[in-house]
Amino acid sequence: MANYTAADIKALRERTGAGMMDVKKALDEANGDADKAMEIIRVKGLKGATKREGRSAAEGLVTAKVVDGTVGVMVEVNCETDFVAKSDKFIALAEKVLDVAIASGAADAEALQAAEVDGKPMPEFVIEEAAALGEKVVVRRVARVEGALVDAYLHRTSKDLPAQVGVLVAVDKAGDEAGTAAHDVAVHSAAMAPTYVTRDEVPAETVENERRVAEETAKAEGKPEAAMTKIVEGRLTGYFKEVVLVDQAFAKDTKKSVGKVLEEAGVAATGYARFRVGS
Repeated sequence: MANYTAADIKALRERTGAGMMDVKKALDEANGDADKAMEIIRVKGLKGATKREGRSAAEGLVTAKVVDGTVGVMVEVNCETDFVAKSDKFIALAEKVLDVAIASGAADAEALQAAEVDGKPMPEFVIEEAAALGEKVVVRRVARVEGALVDAYLHRTSKDLPAQVGVLVAVDKAGDEAGTAAHDVAVHSAAMAPTYVTRDEVPAETVENERRVAEETAKAEGKPEAAMTKIVEGRLTGYFKEVVLVDQAFAKDTKKSVGKVLEEAGVAATGYARFRVGS
């Protein structure tokens, strides 16, 4: 019988993220040698990489860092199960991907895929790391936000999992008051999920479509023609309050808009990104 204990199984599962039976089989084959067993798991995982390609990777994490207070970088890395998502090995993989995103200056997933990790192309690195985990792993997206001051906020939707929501907010001035405002807005954004920073960022075709829907709805409700313009513009304003950051009611004080909170701090939002795992 192989010379290993339950503690050895647990330790190897934590290192690899592999299932219990896979770990036990590898330890049996390696006669209890943990390093050899890890290599066996890795090789078998590489052989199974093709089979995993069609599987869904909807779990994972979001991680972010701010460099020199002025550049925020955020990545989302996905896997198949929450068991792997919270493993030390997967978290370390995601942090490595983030470090490469920062060093390479990548601002989108395509640029990040073209970067190298320890001399290997990013896709090759991910496949090799995923092999030991035994699951499909996807570097889904990256965001890069720059400004006079950038705040990063990571939110855990479950205390047992790494962050599932991440936000970057940039403002046009630095300082303590600016930093507090940027952080408050980042926390707000994690919960309220705005799509745009200002109304100017909303595509014209989107605005026109919302205006058309508002008008058709008002007509269907039998609203008077004389009041139609005011009704439509009012409903369009309501749409902006849902999707535009500065127009949203501030979560900590709904009597104020986010724009008012920033104005009182003497700053304006110049950049924003929000990721939620799987969405």
